[in-house]
Amino acid sequence: MLHLFTRLSVIASLAMTAAAAQAETITDITGRQVEVATPVERVILGEGRQIFFAAVLDTEDPFGRIVGWRDDLMKADPDGYAAYKAIYPQIDDIPTFGGMKDGTFDIEQAVSLSPDVIIMNIEAKAATEEAGYIEKLEAVGIPLVYIDFRERPMENTAASMEIIGTLFGKQERAAEFNEFHHEQMARVTDVIEAQAELDRPLVFMERAGGYSEDCCMSFGNENFGKMVELAGGTNMAGAFIPGTFGAVNPEQIIASNPDQVVVTGGNWEAYVPGGNWVGVAPGADIGVAREKLAALMDRPAFTGIKAKETGQVHAIWHQFYNSPYQFVAVQQLAKWLHPDLFADLDPEATFAELHERFLPVDYQPGYFVSLN
Repeated sequence: MLHLFTRLSVIASLAMTAAAAQAETITDITGRQVEVATPVERVILGEGRQIFFAAVLDTEDPFGRIVGWRDDLMKADPDGYAAYKAIYPQIDDIPTFGGMKDGTFDIEQAVSLSPDVIIMNIEAKAATEEAGYIEKLEAVGIPLVYIDFRERPMENTAASMEIIGTLFGKQERAAEFNEFHHEQMARVTDVIEAQAELDRPLVFMERAGGYSEDCCMSFGNENFGKMVELAGGTNMAGAFIPGTFGAVNPEQIIASNPDQVVVTGGNWEAYVPGGNWVGVAPGADIGVAREKLAALMDRPAFTGIKAKETGQVHAIWHQFYNSPYQFVAVQQLAKWLHPDLFADLDPEATFAELHERFLPVDYQPGYFVSLN
């Protein structure tokens, strides 16, 4: 058996020889300039949920380029995984990886798959640099490109789709999706911006409520916190969380007395079997989800708050926070916060249209639930 470094050198030599004539410089979401032979034919996804964008671009065969991916999709979105598996049973055979962020990424396994590129989420950047993965991969001719749908999704989604469109040779498809994204966002933002005097409800966004016994994780002024602002609300936790993610004390929720509460949820049976999480997801049992949402409001952090008393308590699919589909969440938030302004807006129809135009799986309702 050849020594690892000898094998790496052979792979690198072959890869660089084959790619030299097609090399293109990609500027990733961090501003790094990365040379990649495009269009790529062999891709490692740094996170399984990146299939949310891969399926938009490669709708007819979303797994055709994927030679490896992180093992999170089947755990974080098992219902979505099942929908794709029903059409593409070969996804069970795709090699899986641990994460760079938690130190379980197997670089030797990755190299053995001879990828043309590895696509990583920006939040893994610090761990990737600390472990020296970029240099190790560059030494064997494997480029790594960062994208972002989580840290600053409203700022970086369109650019990330353009980057991936260039990598896949699907620039026109990426542009078509970005146009749809822009149009659907404008259906909310244009209305909000046109209001001379807007009464903005105070909203507490609880991240993954019931996932653990801890209370309460939330969002700063990015991700779902930003979505609340765009939808015409005031993000309660924005004053207390300086970054994208963080937590607030239960006492602060009572003191702030939010007008509305929105909990992010999903089917997390693989992570927390029988947990108190609200299982909104494709095809979810909404009756069960509503019961679990009501039970979460019995925690001490929500004692006597206005949202609980008026029934303005909702749950929304957690994975909107990490996909290019955030405009659906913004529409649903706007519908909850300003029902009179958005009486004719139908987020379910928007999500169904997204599936019909850009995804190979059928739309299944179950992504939202309310107590009122």
